[in-house]
Amino acid sequence: MNHDTPLSPRPLRHLSDVRHRVLTARQLRERGVPAAETAERCRPGGGWQQVLPGVYLLHPGPPTSEERLHAVLRYAAHRGPAVPPQGGQAPAAPTAMITGLAALALYGFTAAPPLLALDRIEVLVGPTRRLRPAGFAGIVRAQELPEPQEVTGVPAAPVARALADAVGGLADASVVRRLLTEAVRDGHCEAAALVRELGRARLLTRPPVADAVDTLLAAGRALDEQRLYAMVRAHGLPEPLWNVELRLPGGPQLGGVDAFWPGHSVALEIDSRAPHPEEEPPHAPFDGKRAHLERLGITLVRCPPRALREAPQQQAETVRAALTAALEREPGAYVVVLPR
Repeated sequence: MNHDTPLSPRPLRHLSDVRHRVLTARQLRERGVPAAETAERCRPGGGWQQVLPGVYLLHPGPPTSEERLHAVLRYAAHRGPAVPPQGGQAPAAPTAMITGLAALALYGFTAAPPLLALDRIEVLVGPTRRLRPAGFAGIVRAQELPEPQEVTGVPAAPVARALADAVGGLADASVVRRLLTEAVRDGHCEAAALVRELGRARLLTRPPVADAVDTLLAAGRALDEQRLYAMVRAHGLPEPLWNVELRLPGGPQLGGVDAFWPGHSVALEIDSRAPHPEEEPPHAPFDGKRAHLERLGITLVRCPPRALREAPQQQAETVRAALTAALEREPGAYVVVLPR
C-alpha cells in the first residue's frame, strides 16, 4: 500500500450534521473541493453562500441559529492563533467560545433575545488571535480564557463571564437588571461570583450595572437564606436561632450569624462576600471572625452558597459533625443573642 496516496474526500452529500453544513475554505479543500469550485458554487443559483470571511454555508437559504453559532466558531478557528504553539502540538486550552447575549440565550435566559434576533454573535478569544469583527461575528478578547461550558454541543463562556460581556454593551438599565437577577434567581451562578466578574471587567461603576448590583445582592442573599432553611429542615438538623447577632454580656459585639445553636455553641454563616478582585485572601474576614469565636469556645461553620445549591446534604453533614463534636468539649462562653 502506498502511504503517500491521499485519502478519498468524503462526499459532501453525506454531510448532514450542522457542523458539516458550515465549513471553512480549508475544510472544503480537505474534502476535495478546490477554491475555484467553491467560488462557482457561491454564485447566484450555485446553492452555497459565504456567510463570513472564509466560512461557507452549504445551502442557499438563510442560516439557522445553530448554523450562525457554528459559523462564528469556524470563523474564529479559520484565522488560527497568531503565535504557533510550542513543540508543534495543538494547545490544550480552548481557543474560542460563544459569549455575551448569544451564550445567555444558549443557557436559556428568558431575558436574553433569541439567537435569531441577535444582529451579532460574540465569540471570546485569547489576546493573540488575528481576528476582526466581520458580519454577524463579534470579537471579545480575554487575557486568559475561562474553561468553556458545553451547551447543546457548543462551547460557551461560563455564565458570569458571558453576563459581563453582555451587560458591558447594554445601556438599558431594566434589561441589565433582568439579566443579572435571572442569573442569581434561577441558580445559574452565585451573586458574589457575578459581582466579582463584573468587577474584573470594570463594570461596577457603569450606571446600568451599578443600579442593579444592590438588587442583585439582595436577591442572592434571600435565595441563599431560603436554601439554608430548606437544608436544615430537609436533613433533620435541630432548629437553630435564625439570623442573630452575638455579643459578650456587657461587652463588644461578636458579629452576626445566619444560624446559631446555643446549646452546642455552634454558629453558621453563609459566606457570600464579594471582595474586590485584587483582595487576597478572599475569605480573610470570615477566618478572622472564626478564630475570634473559637477562642470563646464557639464553632463557626462556613457555608458557601454553592454548597447550599449543589451539595446541601454534604453541607448538612458538616453542620451535624460540628454539633456532635460540641457534645465532647467544654461549653462555650456565655453570649447574648439578639435579633439581627
